[in-house]
Amino acid sequence: MQRASTHVEPESPSEETVQRAYLESKMREVFGDEMKRLSEDLQSALADDIVTAFLNRISLFVKIEAKKRRYTRTKRSSNP
Repeated sequence: MQRASTHVEPESPSEETVQRAYLESKMREVFGDEMKRLSEDLQSALADDIVTAFLNRISLFVKIEAKKRRYTRTKRSSNP
């Protein structure tokens, strides 16, 4: 009698995870001198916070730009 295998292959990291790790490493590089006085845990937390704030800000700007383009197109169509 053979038992079914319960081995699960680990998932490869998503593109978002890879991008986030890359950005965190860049933040550590850029702010390395300032961050080196912190413990490794605090450095990780700070890098994560900086990346989160950056990505949130980018997302907000993209939404603002999209709304601005929609408003400009609508305005131009109603005022030939």
